[in-house]
Amino acid sequence: MSNEEKLEKLNTWIEPDSLSESHSQLLLDSAGDAILNRLYPVERPDDAEVPARYDMLQIQIAAELYSKQGAEGESSHSENGISRVYESAGISPSLLNQIVPYVGVIG
Repeated sequence: MSNEEKLEKLNTWIEPDSLSESHSQLLLDSAGDAILNRLYPVERPDDAEVPARYDMLQIQIAAELYSKQGAEGESSHSENGISRVYESAGISPSLLNQIVPYVGVIG
């Protein structure tokens, strides 16, 4: 999936809100970085890119990052009968658990 397709899907996902292209790109870049950090826990290759099988996951993570803006570190919140508790300050472990890290032998 091309970067333009990812941007389009992200903006469709968060409708009716609209983001600037630079804001959408920042969210996708952050999501991609989180995927690569999980994929390569020890050492990331310089030319590493998000594998195609994680394209939709990258969009989901970007949408989650968008929805948590302004409450990034929130671990509990109650107001007028509405309660919010996030799994983590950043990205939900349920999303990150879908990534299978590469493993290897050092030496």
